[in-house]
Amino acid sequence: MKQSVDKKGRMPINKEKFKKYSKGPGIDLKRKTSKIKNKVIRQKLQNKEQAIKEATEASARTELLLTEDHGYLEAESGEATTEYRQKQIVNNVDITSAAKQFKLDLQFGPYCFRYTRNGRHLLLGGKQGHVAAFDWVTKKLSCEINVMESVHDVAWLHQETMFAVAQKDWVYVYDNQGIELHCLKRMNGVTRLEFLPYHFLLASGSKDGHMAWLDVSIGKLVSRYNSHLGRISVMTQNPSNAVLCVGNSKGVVSMWSPNSNKPLAKMLCHHQPIMTCAIHPYGTYMATSSIDKSVKIWDIRQLDGPLSHMHLRSPAHRMSYSQRGLLGLGMGNVVEIFRETSGDFKPYLRHKTARNVCCVKFCPYEDILGISTANEFSSLLVPGSGEANYDALEVNPFQTKSQRRETEVKALLEKIQPEFITLDSSDIIQVDVPSLKSKMEAKKKLLYVKPKPIDYMPQRTKAKGKGGTAKIIKTKKILKDLHRRELMEARLHEIREEKMPKQTETKQNKDYGVLNRFLLKK
Repeated sequence: MKQSVDKKGRMPINKEKFKKYSKGPGIDLKRKTSKIKNKVIRQKLQNKEQAIKEATEASARTELLLTEDHGYLEAESGEATTEYRQKQIVNNVDITSAAKQFKLDLQFGPYCFRYTRNGRHLLLGGKQGHVAAFDWVTKKLSCEINVMESVHDVAWLHQETMFAVAQKDWVYVYDNQGIELHCLKRMNGVTRLEFLPYHFLLASGSKDGHMAWLDVSIGKLVSRYNSHLGRISVMTQNPSNAVLCVGNSKGVVSMWSPNSNKPLAKMLCHHQPIMTCAIHPYGTYMATSSIDKSVKIWDIRQLDGPLSHMHLRSPAHRMSYSQRGLLGLGMGNVVEIFRETSGDFKPYLRHKTARNVCCVKFCPYEDILGISTANEFSSLLVPGSGEANYDALEVNPFQTKSQRRETEVKALLEKIQPEFITLDSSDIIQVDVPSLKSKMEAKKKLLYVKPKPIDYMPQRTKAKGKGGTAKIIKTKKILKDLHRRELMEARLHEIREEKMPKQTETKQNKDYGVLNRFLLKK
């Protein structure tokens, strides 16, 4: 059975995919009640709406090229996925994926670590001063240094060429060669670091409760104040609106912005101290854990009751969300990954280590979970955790040096100001009505100002059908040159008339005759 095709011979588009990429209903210019009467403006708007429709259709058609898809680990009947070990998973995957499962033996722990946004580079920071940055896929080491003092947290900046380290007293910025670039003394006693990539802000929380935001593009401290929460040991960012979520010992998660010295919102999540907190990459859900062995899932958009509630065997000290919604929990020396099925979170995979887990992070765009302990770092395979298809214009794991420079310049040009960090992430797309009204009023005032008539411009009637902008400008220029020439000629004539009588007088005085010399002797 043949399917119907359009005029260009293309296959029809699925309505659901077209709706997924649709920008909205748009402007209906075919109605007679439309207020736009100007034909030129109507044609421009029609062309714009047609271009938006074609772009939406092209986006819907390109899904045919997205051949990669995320797949989860499926168990046979009577078995559970938690029974599979890493050795069994490695033996049943391709060589490239098997090489991504490795373990590093370290000795300056406990360690904290961070992946870059494209998931290609890894930054390790040991409590005893060991700092290392490398490409974990190719195992190529960028730098390895010992800062000779305690390291509390590490964070990548906008590119993998720079990173920040929260050391004993201050925060230091290093390049990918291990050279110290800056020492941020305004950020002292820092325990947690977060980098906001779209705002170029380095946020920090200190042991005395102070929070600070530093603009790394201009080196200016945007805001710094005391949160009155005591030591900040639980802090993460919401990727959708760049708001910092801070958990305290009273079971409250508060949301902070550099524009206000008071929290934007507070949520009583537990009746016991909060151990850790994690935000979904889409910014929709938040997971919190407490010392009472409970884990709750919240909808940040509603700030209402918990959507899900779990009781664990032991308290979860570390937590991380993957791009596909898997939740990784570090409980003592056990790491457990939970998967959401039919509204509830159920165990998906389980891994046991020799020592207590210090940090848990999912790698972006890879089915990898990184965990660190006091003496090792392990990269585990978690099928279905990463996003299968990436946008190369947003983040590119295989970017070259020239592409990295171009991305950096583009990100600086599109940098979002700190004033837009609010709970509602749609504020940035709204129109500033007061400013727009003042601009429109100023424009109306200019329209009523009548220009002064030019003296040299003669009054002439407009010839119908013979006008034109270029011709009018050319005529004005010719008339202006003629007028200037006439003025110059008139001025020259006046100067000549003024000089003529003086010249005759001097000649008469100097014209002595042959006999006049005797008159002078008398």
